[in-house]
Amino acid sequence: MSRPPVIPAADKVRIVLSILAGEMTCAEAARRNKVSETSVSNWKRAFLDGGGAAIEAGSHAGPNATERALAAEVEELKAALGEAHVELRVWKKSAEYRLGPSRTSR
Repeated sequence: MSRPPVIPAADKVRIVLSILAGEMTCAEAARRNKVSETSVSNWKRAFLDGGGAAIEAGSHAGPNATERALAAEVEELKAALGEAHVELRVWKKSAEYRLGPSRTSR
């Protein structure tokens, strides 16, 4: 027996949405796409489970790992920029005291 065709995720979503909209049954979708009805039912169940989890999480889910890493990097860079700014001010002040007022600042 041959393996069923590999169906891209976008096509699976389209098929499941058609089933949920009542445009076709699971059996029809399986026949049209040359896969088992069990496969189509599994796609539908996974789609509904994932959607339910997303709704339950809602907007309170918080940032994902990438967003947290980027936020941490931004904070680290802000701190480094602040330190460099303070250091530069100290260097400028010490240079003024050692060299006296500059001729261009008059």
